Amino acid sequence: MLRTLLTALTLFALWLLMSGIYSPLIIGLGIASSIIAVITMRRMDNAADAQRMQIYLKPIATIRYWAWLMIEIAKSNWMVTKIILSPNMQMNRHLFKVPYTQKTDLGQAVFANSITLTPGTISVEVEDGTFWVHAVSYASDTKDALAEMDAEVSAIESVVA
Repeated sequence: MLRTLLTALTLFALWLLMSGIYSPLIIGLGIASSIIAVITMRRMDNAADAQRMQIYLKPIATIRYWAWLMIEIAKSNWMVTKIILSPNMQMNRHLFKVPYTQKTDLGQAVFANSITLTPGTISVEVEDGTFWVHAVSYASDTKDALAEMDAEVSAIESVVA
């Protein structure tokens, strides 16, 4: 019950801070929205099965990974921008398989989403032990870069007992 109340208060506080308007109507809508969101969350929690996803990530390594990923996204963004702005648009589209080494579903999801977040690449499909990836500008070092990303994501996973 305390968790539900704290969630509703937090949602209301965020609503109020982001709206920046403190009229009675906005405050009332914020309260109503927070209550509806919490009720919906509680109903979904009760309807879910008893099996829950465990999060096995190393906190410090995860923060380091996010910083590394932001740098990779910036570099890839620059590369895609150069391709788009070049007069002849040198694209070398390619669909290929990338193996993954993550042990948990969460680790695999982080890796697939990291691929998709990086401009110019997208995770298309999952097969046993591999992702199908589409690259706008495929080069000989593309698989090496994705192998490095795979290793970085595997490094943030904790050992599952």
